This record gives sequence, structure tokens and C-alpha cells, in this order.
Amino acid sequence: MADLGDNVTIPAFSSLLQMDPYLQAYKKDFERRYELLQKQLVQLEEAEGGFDQFTRSYKTFGIQRKPDNSLFFKEWAPAAEALFLTGDFNDWDKFSHPYTKKEFGKWELILPPKQDKSPAVNHNTKLKVVVHTKQGERLYRISPWAKYVTQEDTAVVYDWVHWDPPQPYQIHPRPTKPRSLRTYEAHVGIASPEGKIASYTNFTNNVLPRIKDLGYNCIQLMAIMEHAYYASFGYQVTSFFAASSRYGTPDELKQLIDVAHSMGIVVLLDVVHSHASKNTEDGLNQFDGSNSCFFHSPPRGEHTQWDSRLFNYSSWEVLRFLLSNLRWWMEEYRFDGFRFDGVTSMLYHHHGIGTSFSGDYSEYFGLQVDEDSLVYLMLANHILHTLYPDCITIAEDVSGMPALCRAVQEGGLGFDYRLAMAIPDKWIQILKELKDEDWSMGNIVYTLTNRRFGEKCIAYAESHDQALVGDKSLAFWLMDKEMYTNMSSLVPMTHIIDRGIQLHKMIRLLTHGLGGEGYLNFMGNEFGHPEWLDFPRVGNNHSYHYARRQFNLVDMDHLRYHQLYAFDRDMNRTEDKYGWLAAQPAFVSAKHEEDKVIVFDRANVLFIFNFHPSKSFQNYRIGVEVPGKYPFSLHPSSL
Repeated sequence: MADLGDNVTIPAFSSLLQMDPYLQAYKKDFERRYELLQKQLVQLEEAEGGFDQFTRSYKTFGIQRKPDNSLFFKEWAPAAEALFLTGDFNDWDKFSHPYTKKEFGKWELILPPKQDKSPAVNHNTKLKVVVHTKQGERLYRISPWAKYVTQEDTAVVYDWVHWDPPQPYQIHPRPTKPRSLRTYEAHVGIASPEGKIASYTNFTNNVLPRIKDLGYNCIQLMAIMEHAYYASFGYQVTSFFAASSRYGTPDELKQLIDVAHSMGIVVLLDVVHSHASKNTEDGLNQFDGSNSCFFHSPPRGEHTQWDSRLFNYSSWEVLRFLLSNLRWWMEEYRFDGFRFDGVTSMLYHHHGIGTSFSGDYSEYFGLQVDEDSLVYLMLANHILHTLYPDCITIAEDVSGMPALCRAVQEGGLGFDYRLAMAIPDKWIQILKELKDEDWSMGNIVYTLTNRRFGEKCIAYAESHDQALVGDKSLAFWLMDKEMYTNMSSLVPMTHIIDRGIQLHKMIRLLTHGLGGEGYLNFMGNEFGHPEWLDFPRVGNNHSYHYARRQFNLVDMDHLRYHQLYAFDRDMNRTEDKYGWLAAQPAFVSAKHEEDKVIVFDRANVLFIFNFHPSKSFQNYRIGVEVPGKYPFSLHPSSL
């Protein structure tokens, strides 16, 4: 590895210490991480001509059409004895088109154009890589760089399909980065009231207008990277460069993103670089016949809880693959950034399994930290924010790693936001365990404000995790079975529905105003979607009944769901007017346990919450920083 000498200085470490002086004690740990990053960057410059070229490897690996319509194929399979290409183009001859072995485990093949000068492999036709191992096995594999894979109706395994349309979709420019991030977490396949897998086109035509109306300026798209098992929610990725074909074509996804951009909405990809599916025939696992290749050999290379493979972030070719993957989604589809899944698993050798994080700084430094993956995350953020200054990156980390959301030049990992994962857990715990009169205002405020100063958080009252089968959404915890019978305005309002609707609104507004520097909502929860989320699987007879979002409930004026929808819309529009998410943290002036009252102000907006189950107050005295009249901001119709 390149030698930078003994005196590595973090350029802006003093800025990090201003945020948290206690980190001074771990200066050597920060310096070591920063040194490892700088060595990586020097190596990239020396070996690859810099990270710009290195992260464009999707233009040299896999299949590439040259100006003369010849096709160039390139793979990395270090343990293979021989590679062949087969497919529709050669009537599935397994030996007629061998790859040539190159250095460093690379394999290359050139197919000249046909006599009519068209490419030898037609658009939308199938291919396979045939891998011959040193043990004499013959394996059929999909290229790790495959841009499109499909599954026949009766098939188990996905097929590699060459995607090279004669008229490529023309992507338009991105919108500007929003100051206040109001995120709508969405899954394309369930974005319909119908019991089926919904499409990119359905999302574009029917869901995007709702998101725009609701006032969200960011969409976080889940389950886009191709995953063979639908019920994995997209977290068991098999083809990292392929947009899931179960929802439609790559061009239809590009159109979805394009239309969102035209509405002023940025789109983030839920990216899974923390692990990969164990599938072999249509996944990365054992691509070259070995138990390593892209991954650590077992046991380090296996996640025992997720039953998946773990990347070897110290491998040059793995870095090429993953960093180019990020660049591919930014360039080809014009995503505006990423929500990195499973960051806690990446940061520690123990992957967070059986570990309870107390916040003691010794938990974040030492031998338990996986420096290879930590430096990979620093490198990814450095490259993304250098190439795309408006790129947004969000970390899903439950551990509370210090400096996760501080700039790389300060010694941080470079994320823009982290998910405030303790907040939804707190709300669920309160609803499950406490009577209304036992709610602690101080404990609620503590949970909503307990975050590292100077590191931005995405607050949310619930996400997809709470909607999944085995748990309940906030609305279901609050109103349960009465949602089936008493959500109609044609029947008398019951106490349970009345209480549930009011608390649903209050919990979300309190979280929105106090909990972070960004806000997130999972699709359908804005209007109190009934029931849980369950994907088709053996345990439910492969039913799609719960793998859908019943947007039609909002469109029925006699149902009370539209009241919750209207409140969510007005809440976002009010934030858009005053910008409290982009403001400094709130000043909490009251958390009265007996009155069950919380008062705070933020961005010149005064928030007053009365959680008392039976008492209202008139002429209630509160403290404000600026005296004067405070007009009501939310539209009365949504209350």
C-alpha cells in the first residue's frame, strides 16, 4: 500500500472537536482511518488514473457495444479455469465463444458485428457465462455487471438479458437539492390497491401526483436493485446493476425518476452494499466457483442472521464493483443519492448481533470496528460528494457511531443524514406498554432530541419496519380492529377512533417538528393505512392481499382516512413555508408531566401539544423568546 509517511493530518479535525470535544481522546483512531482513506486515493490515482475513471468501470466490464457494433465482454473470475459465453446468439453452444484469460483474474471476449454490421447479440436476448472451475465443474452464471435480468413465469432462476434498446431513454437534469428533506419511503411493487405487483408506470401515473400533493420533496425507493426473492423487501440483492424487472423495464424506471424531477422531487435509491444474496445461479455468490471472489471466505464472509454473504471491502476488484455501482445509478438513472442499508452491520465485526450500544465511546473505537468497510464508506461518500456536490447520502445505523455524519475532511464518514431509529421504537413502546395518563413528556422529549449535535438526523414516527407482518403501524396500534368498522363518517365517532386519529396527528407533528433535520414517512402511513404488510410467501399461500397500499381509501370522502391525509399534507406544506427542518434544533420551554403539555419553538414557529387524555386548558401560560401574536399555521380543516 502507498506510504504517506507518519504525519497524517486531518484537514478540518478541529471542526469536529468543536461539535464534540470528547473525541479528542480518539484522535489517533481518526487519524488512522483518514490515513487509510488517503492511501486508497493515492493507489487509485497511481493504478487507475483516479477515482473518476475507476468508478466508470461499468463502461468496461460486463458487455459493451463499441462504435463499430462489435461487442466487448469482460469479467473478473480469479478462481476460474476457463470462461465461455453462451446464449440465444449462438444457439446456446457452451464452447464456441471462449474468453481470453488476462492478468489479475480478468477474462475478455470480443464478438465482431454480424455481416449486416449489427451487433452479434441482439437487444432483449438471453446470455449466460459458462464457468469452468479447477475442480472440473461447469457452472452457469449471470454477469455481475448485468444491466437487466428477467424471470420467466414458471422459472426459479433469473436470466441475463442483453439490454441495448435502439432508442435509449433521454434523461433530463436533476432538480436542486432541497434545504428541508421531507422523504416519502416507497416500494413500487406494493404501490397499488390491487393484489398484484404494481409497475413503474403505475407509480409514475398514480403515486407521484399524490406524493407531490402531500408536500414531500424526496422519494426513497426501496427494492429497486434486482432481488430474486420478492418477500426479501429488496434486501437480498442478486443483480446489483439491474433495476428490478418485475416492475417493468429500465426505461420505465428512468421515466419515473424523470417525472419526479419535473415535479421538483429528488429520488434516492435504497442501496444494499452491506451484504448480498447467497444465490449462485443468478447472484454473485460463488461466481467463479470459489467461496470467496467478491466476499470474504466463511465464516467472516457470512452473516448468520441474514443468511447472506459479506463483501471483502479490502479487495481492489470489490471496490471497483461497488463504487462503480454507485456511479452507475447516479449516471444511468439520475438518482440523487442513496440511503445505505445495514450500515451498523458494516461498521463492526460483530455486525451489531447481540450487542447493545450504550453510547460509551469505547464501543466505537478498537478491534471490534471493521476498518475495511468503514474506510469503504468514507471513500464512497468522498467520491459521491466530490463528483456530485448535491448528492444526498443517508446512513441506517443504530449504533450511534460518532462523526458518521461529519465531512470526510473532518475525519468523519461523510454521510449527510442518519436515521433516528430510536424514535419509532419509542412510540411503539409507549403505545404497547403505557396508558395515556402514564406517558412521560420528559422521556418523549429526550428521545426526540437525543442526537449528536452537528450531525443531521432523519426523524420518523414509523417506517416500513413497523408496517411489516409481526408488528403494527401506529394507526393499528391506536385503533386496531375498529379501523374495519368505524372509520366511516356515516357511523358515530367512537372514543377509540377519535383518540386514535388525534394521537396519530400529534405524534407525527411532534416528530416532524422536534425529532431531526429531515422527516420520513412510509407510503400509506400518512393516512393511517389499515392492516400490515406481508409479501407473498409459502406461509400465506403466496397471497398479494397484504402486499398492497389501499390508496383508494383516501379517495372515499365518507372515510376518515382522508382527514389524516389532509393533516399530513398541511403539515408538510407548513414546514415548506417556515423551514423548521433546516433550522437550528428546537428550544423546549415546557415538558409538564401533570398537564401532559410539551411546548417548543423552532424557526420562529411555536409548537404546543396537549397530550392530556381528559383535560383541556384555556389561557395557558407559556414562555416564548419573542413576545407577540402567534397566528395559527395549520389549516383548521385538517385538524
